[in-house]
Amino acid sequence: MSTSQAEGRREEALAKQRNQMREEFERQKQTLIQETEKARPSTNRFVGQNDSMEESLKLSTVGLVRLEDFQQRRKELEEAKAREAARTNELKDEKKAKKRKKTNKATLSFALDDEEGEESGSASQGGEPNEPPVKKAKSRKNPEVDTSFLPDREREEAERREREALRQEWLRKQEELKNEEVEITYSYWDGSGHRKSVTCKKGDTISTFLEKCRQQFPELRGIGVDNLMYIKEDLIIPHHYTFYDFIVNKARGKSGPLFNFDVHDDVRLLADASVEKDESHAGKVVERSWYNRNKHIFPASRWEVYDPDKNYGKYTIA
Repeated sequence: MSTSQAEGRREEALAKQRNQMREEFERQKQTLIQETEKARPSTNRFVGQNDSMEESLKLSTVGLVRLEDFQQRRKELEEAKAREAARTNELKDEKKAKKRKKTNKATLSFALDDEEGEESGSASQGGEPNEPPVKKAKSRKNPEVDTSFLPDREREEAERREREALRQEWLRKQEELKNEEVEITYSYWDGSGHRKSVTCKKGDTISTFLEKCRQQFPELRGIGVDNLMYIKEDLIIPHHYTFYDFIVNKARGKSGPLFNFDVHDDVRLLADASVEKDESHAGKVVERSWYNRNKHIFPASRWEVYDPDKNYGKYTIA
C-alpha cells in the first residue's frame, strides 16, 4: 500500500516537472520570436509613400470608363507628376545651395579693405594722440565680382515660371494642332475598293474615324466599330491611336508614310517604292470577319499590326 502511494507521488512530481519544462520552453520560444521580429527589417521600409502613376490611374479608372476619359485622366496624372518632379528638383537645389553657403564661409580680401586700413592709419598719425580711432564697418563684398553663377532663389523662381509658361504655350499649340481638320480619303475594301472621303480632326482616334466611315455605307451600319479595321500602308492601325500621333512622329509604314492622308497614284506601281516621298495611297477600311477569312491571300497576307518601336526599313512591295 505504501509502495503504491510513493509511486503516485512520484508520478505527480514528474508530471508537474514536465509541465514546468513545457511552460519554460514555450516562454523561450516566444522570446526568440519577438527578438527575431525586432531584428528583421520592416517590409514597409522600402515601400514608396506615394503610389505610382499607373497605380493611381488604375484606382481612378475603376469600372467602365470611356477612352477619352481614360486618356484625359492619364494626361492629368502625367502633368501632376512632372510638376512634382520639377518642385522636388528645386528643393534639392535649394538644399545644396544652403549647404554650399555654410561650407564656404571663408572671407575674401578686397582692395576696399586695404584702402580703409590706410585711411584709418593716416588719420591716427595726423590727428591728436589721445583721440580714439574711429572704427569703420568693413565691406566683405566686392560689387564688381560677377555673381551670376551663384544660387539665387528669385532668379531660379523666375526661370521656373518662364519654363512653365513655355510648357503651357507648347501644350496650347499642340491642342490647336489637334483641333485642325484634315480630309482623309479611304477605301472600303470587301475584295474591291469603294473610295470615299471623310473629314476628321487631327486629334481624333481611329475609332472615331471608323464610326464616321460606318455612317457612309449602309452595309456597315449594322456592324460595330470594334469589328472594323483600318489598314494604312499595309499596317493594321489599332483603334486607340490618333492621326496626331502619326503626323507629329512622321511615322512610316511598309509601303508609304503614315502621316499623309490625301491620295496620289499608287506609288508602289508607278514610282520607285524604295524612295521615301510624301505620296501615299488610300487606307483601307475592312470588316474583321473578311480579314479573318482572307488573311492568307494577298494583299491581306502582307498586313501586320503597327508597332511604333519597329523600323520597317525601305518601302517595299511583294
